[in-house]
Amino acid sequence: MTECVALIRGINVGKTKRIPMSELRSLFVGLGHDNVRTLLNSGNVLFRCARPNTGRLALAIQRAMADTCGITASVTVITAPILSAIVRENPLLRVAKDPSRHLVAFAAQPRTLAALRPMMDESWTPDALAVSSRAAYLWCADGVLDSKLSRMFARRAGETVTTRNWATVLKLLAASTAVPAAKDQARLDAACRRRVVSPPRTMRP
Repeated sequence: MTECVALIRGINVGKTKRIPMSELRSLFVGLGHDNVRTLLNSGNVLFRCARPNTGRLALAIQRAMADTCGITASVTVITAPILSAIVRENPLLRVAKDPSRHLVAFAAQPRTLAALRPMMDESWTPDALAVSSRAAYLWCADGVLDSKLSRMFARRAGETVTTRNWATVLKLLAASTAVPAAKDQARLDAACRRRVVSPPRTMRP
């Protein structure tokens, strides 16, 4: 069984696309997944699956959400080893000092990230951008809402990516390696709120 993470875009933001996490967990259980847990309230689901095809899993989750909850939202699924690699390969850790201003953009298709790579040729100072084959990394020096880079990235990427701040990414990494039983959901929520995760050391960019 492989540990997987589903990242659902744009739910529980504002008054639309609202879904309780208990209902979301039930949906994943209904799809046949094991050890289903949610992290925070923003559409982060951890689960175990045999021989995962991440593209097919994402489509199945999207269809189930539409059929069961009446919610249309894009879903990106990655395996725990890929999440670990995304964290390990982060090239912006030397400049990104505030995890709330540091975003990671996840894409279901590598070609999505390839199309965004030309943005690295533009100047975004004091912000910073790096795009790898697995994810894009954004540092928004003056805050996400005031960042020209964040606004332009969102405009060019559209709904092809979903972003999480660095603090959430590290919590997902910690939760994905712990693999608790589903009955320990409350304990997982409390542990992730308390946990302080040190970012991994990285090579100089």
